[in-house]
Amino acid sequence: MSSKFPKKEKLKSEILIRRVFEDGKSISSYPLKLIYLPVDERSEVKIQCGVTAPKRNFKSAVKRNRIKRLLRESYRLNKEKIFNNIEGSFAFLFLYLGKEMPEYEDVEKHMKVILKKFLIKVSNEDSIK
Repeated sequence: MSSKFPKKEKLKSEILIRRVFEDGKSISSYPLKLIYLPVDERSEVKIQCGVTAPKRNFKSAVKRNRIKRLLRESYRLNKEKIFNNIEGSFAFLFLYLGKEMPEYEDVEKHMKVILKKFLIKVSNEDSIK
């Protein structure tokens, strides 16, 4: 598993992003929130991922972009934990809910927690089926 974050793994489709917000399930570990949605099996990649930081909390685009960079980097370095342990394809959307600028260590700690919660939740859903 490569720790790169290629273009095909990025969530770009406006239609899919809207579906994730409307129909997705969520997991939180403050200040992060993951909204995920199982997608079509024919997808090229297991997970397509997007990140967002609200303009309401961070007026400066520089700050929002820094938060999004931190989220993407943390996801990129920790994604192999879930890639090897899931069946099917998912669309992920990570939201930053905090009101203050985060440190990378905090983002990474919460990213690990949220990904672990996701694995537990998905494995429980699979065992129920």
